[in-house]
Amino acid sequence: MIQPRKRLGDLLVEAGLLTEDQLQTTLKEKTPNQKLGEALLQRGYITEQQLIEVLEFQLGIPHISLFHYPFDTKLFTLIPKETARRKLIVPLKREANKLYVAMWDPMDFILIDDLRLSTGFHIEPAISTKGDILRTINKYYNADDGLDELLVELPQNERGRTDDTNDQDSPIVKLVNQILTNAVIQRASDIHIDPQETKILVRYRIDGVLRIDRILPQSMLSVLTARIKIMANLDITEHRIPQDGRINLNLEFHPIDLRVSTLPTVYGEKIVMRLLDMSSTLSDINKIGFNALNLKRFTELIEKPTGIVLITGPTGSGKSSTLYAALNKINNDEVNIITIEDPVEYQLEGISQVQVNQNVGMTFAAGLRSILRQDPNIIMVGEIRDTETAEVAIRASLTGHLVLSTLHTNDSIGTVTRLLDMGVEPFMLASSLAGIVAQRLVRRVCRDCMEAQEPSKREIEIFAKRGLKIEKIHRGKGCSSCNMTGYKGRIALHEVLVINEEIRRSIMNGESFQRIKEIAIKNKTIFLLDDGLLKVKQGLTTTEEVLRVAMLE
Repeated sequence: MIQPRKRLGDLLVEAGLLTEDQLQTTLKEKTPNQKLGEALLQRGYITEQQLIEVLEFQLGIPHISLFHYPFDTKLFTLIPKETARRKLIVPLKREANKLYVAMWDPMDFILIDDLRLSTGFHIEPAISTKGDILRTINKYYNADDGLDELLVELPQNERGRTDDTNDQDSPIVKLVNQILTNAVIQRASDIHIDPQETKILVRYRIDGVLRIDRILPQSMLSVLTARIKIMANLDITEHRIPQDGRINLNLEFHPIDLRVSTLPTVYGEKIVMRLLDMSSTLSDINKIGFNALNLKRFTELIEKPTGIVLITGPTGSGKSSTLYAALNKINNDEVNIITIEDPVEYQLEGISQVQVNQNVGMTFAAGLRSILRQDPNIIMVGEIRDTETAEVAIRASLTGHLVLSTLHTNDSIGTVTRLLDMGVEPFMLASSLAGIVAQRLVRRVCRDCMEAQEPSKREIEIFAKRGLKIEKIHRGKGCSSCNMTGYKGRIALHEVLVINEEIRRSIMNGESFQRIKEIAIKNKTIFLLDDGLLKVKQGLTTTEEVLRVAMLE
């Protein structure tokens, strides 16, 4: 008698990794074409490793790590590249009439039958992670799009021929597409193309840390730069001044927006591309990483009818994501929200977004003055860069508007000093400021390979200094899922300073930084370091990561 095949949801509930409620909610909310496993991973209910372990145990299908797998590259001709990428499969090895295939979804029996018919082999499935399979496809299927072909053709291109840079089958187009696709697969936030004296470094910033992906010969710089400039609609004949542009394209079946910046250096133009993944915008304020008290305080701040709320931190600390999440939370049909940004990173429905354009005199300050004549309830200013913008933003908040903006400072209390240094009058600052959020991003411990460890003596001391006890810390030992780093993804640390009457008086009276800090401590403000250490206790990050972004006193 044939046993009925169990469904994935039931397997996960039986294994205790999922509750029946979570399963039913996901089944209701997922899109018709989305696979259940993918929807559960997206919601963070399970990790990819947990999903694989359940399938491995329940179905008796082995799990294969492709990180250092000895592939037989001849087998790659059996499965076309497009099929491999779309269906997330990769051929592993052949034994007599059996073909072993790594699959992300080994329960796709229709696909297994299709493969049997198209290859003529009996198919033996194995399970692998999505990232592992995509990395393999990119590495081995693109091997024929390699540099050899390019290097043969380069001498012609070097003599000024850039017409190949638009031909989709030309080696340079394939190479640039490969660099972009790799960046998406590895979840990079930026791509750096750095010309050196004898080589070009292609580096990816993954979870805030730069890593070298490949080294190209210096002779390829002009044709590589020309291709990227053509994609970004930049002037390919101009090499002496910096240029900025944008690229919109579909990669790995979802839309990607790239911000491109070129900078002339001694050895040629350095290019940095910031990847904005349109499908994964953090739009939920509850998923940013606020702890319960900070979330309550921040929500109260953005729900006030007037005042100015500032989000501070260095470049790349997630300020924009927090701003967009805040706007999403307070966006409804009853309010008029207008933003002025440089550049507009994500388009939000129901919100009027204005792009700064210095060339025609559309600065933050000029745009802000015009916005005030548009009857807004809420204004978002991308960044306060000068005294003029600060003063207009503060006046707007004093005349019955809620203003959200960002500023580059080290912590929440330092923001007050920074604004006073910019020339803002203390009485105006005191009466308009509602709250300040300082933010940093730290790498999150990989959930698939994390293990508990005893804290070191130094860690126990650090926690004790802040009045905390630590018994166990979690570190990732490295797996194919996190590229052997022990970290996967990032989480934000926050410091939310609510400006109360006491702090207002201190600002008006020109009292010291230390005095404002004492009031903040009395109000139970959780500082960046403390929020970080609490997240270490929860097993979300490590002490090293926290100390990388927050200073010990």
